[in-house]
Amino acid sequence: MAKGYQGNRERLEEISSFGKAIGKRAGFKCEWCESKDDLRVWDYMPDAPPDMGTLALLCRQCRDWADGRKASPDELRSIRNALWSDVASVAEGAAKVLAQCKEPWVREAIEESFIDEEIKTEILR
Repeated sequence: MAKGYQGNRERLEEISSFGKAIGKRAGFKCEWCESKDDLRVWDYMPDAPPDMGTLALLCRQCRDWADGRKASPDELRSIRNALWSDVASVAEGAAKVLAQCKEPWVREAIEESFIDEEIKTEILR
């Protein structure tokens, strides 16, 4: 795929082509916290070709957290249930955000999740 502006535009078009299917999969609510506000498709693996397993439907707050905005442990409890999703972008993305919080419940929740063991180890380093 082309780099730069055109490559980015093509990628965004490709991602948007999954919009309806991801919305249906998510029940038209955030796949992390279940909010219905300001939902958009989030690209979990921007270096990989987009597909249903690399994209998630997230609200603004969860997208902000995914993009690195810090959150309090109490705020992050709202995305704990996402760890048990069978969609990699949902479970692994939430785990990466949660892992920034060093509360004991976070490590326990990630360890109990169905995320691949190798990925759990990487996330919990």
